[in-house]
Amino acid sequence: MATRQLALVPALPAKPTRPPAVPAGLFPPASNRVGPDDRWALAWGVHASGAQPAAVERAAGPGQPPDAEDLVLVRAGLAAVRPVADRAMAHFFALVFLRHPELRAVFPAAMDGPREQLLRVLQECVRHGDDPGALRAYLGPLARRCRKYGVLSGHYAAAADCLVEALARYGGGWDERAEAAWRRLLAPVSRLLVEAAEEEARATPPWWQAEVVAHRQAAEDVAVLTLRPDQPYPFRAGQFAEVETPWWPRVWRPYSFGSAPRADGLLTLHVKAVPAGWVSNALVHRARPGDVLRLGAAEGGMTVDHAAGEDLLCLGGGTGIGPIGALVEEVAAHGAAGRRVEVFYGARREAGLYRLAELRELAERHSWLTVRPVLSEPGASGPLAGELPEAVARRAPWHGFAAYLSGPAAMVRAGAAVLRRCGLPAGAIRHDPAERAA
Repeated sequence: MATRQLALVPALPAKPTRPPAVPAGLFPPASNRVGPDDRWALAWGVHASGAQPAAVERAAGPGQPPDAEDLVLVRAGLAAVRPVADRAMAHFFALVFLRHPELRAVFPAAMDGPREQLLRVLQECVRHGDDPGALRAYLGPLARRCRKYGVLSGHYAAAADCLVEALARYGGGWDERAEAAWRRLLAPVSRLLVEAAEEEARATPPWWQAEVVAHRQAAEDVAVLTLRPDQPYPFRAGQFAEVETPWWPRVWRPYSFGSAPRADGLLTLHVKAVPAGWVSNALVHRARPGDVLRLGAAEGGMTVDHAAGEDLLCLGGGTGIGPIGALVEEVAAHGAAGRRVEVFYGARREAGLYRLAELRELAERHSWLTVRPVLSEPGASGPLAGELPEAVARRAPWHGFAAYLSGPAAMVRAGAAVLRRCGLPAGAIRHDPAERAA
């Protein structure tokens, strides 16, 4: 049995002797910047050498926005690309790296993920092409994420040119009208990305260094890491950040914060090592106090509106109890103001309920908080045995509650569906994208 378990854990490479090489950024001197002799290089104890790459020309102006006819052509072109999307996206990246070789160091060695992400971004841009407000709201967080990779303002316009060439090769039925339509869509996309990135750069660094100051094995293949960032790190309970380890440079994975903001500035992550998970296994089995990680800016909208005063229904499965516990901590610190908080904490077996004692202690101090453990292992007994979403459904109705879900993707999807069947409107069900970190 032990041999089989070990086979699922990928071999971790030795800690590299040089920091990731990425393009130079144009960030305030007090911020973390990206480039030779940056703070990440110093954290590794290595000084990078060589001249910084020259800045790329800035993105073009706004130009003419797409009209209804343009969007018809764009959507038809995207539909033609979908069957060969992998080849089209691979051709796009080949053009980018050929013309801007400094950008190759920004991306991981395995490009499957970036190709899939680019297609999703393209689909969203086409979907919101006739809604500037929705397009801005979607591209803002994307621009913030790109900053930590070392992407500069001028790279967006250059990428748009490469994308048009890739679409011309694989889009089918390509002509001058189709090219003009795509360029009218991509021009505002490039502009909005530049604006969002530059606005963010005036206030925050592209990433934070964070030293591991404590590492605790909370359960089987689960670790709780306490981090000390090198600069004040703004976030809210319920949010998440992308994390990069020194063992897997340029590979970022999202993890939710397991505690509310603290006076000492420390952060907490709850991480489960998943099969073949590069980053999760490194954080659980390799990281130790003194190691230095990188964090992107906090993201996510799974936060509590304290002015609303609505009751809260919280579903936390596995390490998803991290952000759920953080939300409870924030409510306790802010004051419940008459609201009830119902927490359903799910795990396969009792040993997986590693945060139950802490939550029950909070419930003893605060009458507004109720904590209900749910075990899904076959043969488990008790009033709340079974799958977490079904256990919550058995306690319905939940009218007037705002629901918060965090945990494995399947649990989040099933939980959201169950709560809709129980009568909760979609706007009252809050969770971040149901994707597991690896």
